[in-house]
Amino acid sequence: MTNPETPRHVEIKDADDHVVAEAEVTTARGPEGTVRTSLHAKSEHARRGDRTTLVDAVMDLPEVQASERVEASVPYGDGESLERLRQRTDDPRTRVAGATTLLDANVPTSARPAGQRQPGDELVGDELVGDELVGDEPADGRPLGDE
Repeated sequence: MTNPETPRHVEIKDADDHVVAEAEVTTARGPEGTVRTSLHAKSEHARRGDRTTLVDAVMDLPEVQASERVEASVPYGDGESLERLRQRTDDPRTRVAGATTLLDANVPTSARPAGQRQPGDELVGDELVGDELVGDEPADGRPLGDE
């Protein structure tokens, strides 16, 4: 485990070695058993799924797994990161603070492995979704207009 006084920097890179998403993770400033993270994707390079990969990388860190709670800040409008945080945590609560969405949640005692799907989720393209539209396709993969 890393020193709690030193924030952990997590990066997700594309095939061209560009940083597409990053996070800072710290345990030093939070209450006992709480880890704090700030997630950010670089929109000029981020592809669908990069934000999900970042959340999984953060939630799989030993210091996060050893914590009871997580406090995350996500840019307002980053639905992909927020949805994945909701999937990977228990009892998530969100609130808006300016240009940021804050999420407070419990870390599951037996955190599930990265990429494990919930009942009812489907994989469309590279994105894990529930029963909603992703891009131009319904979650069942049929092109719009096919019946």
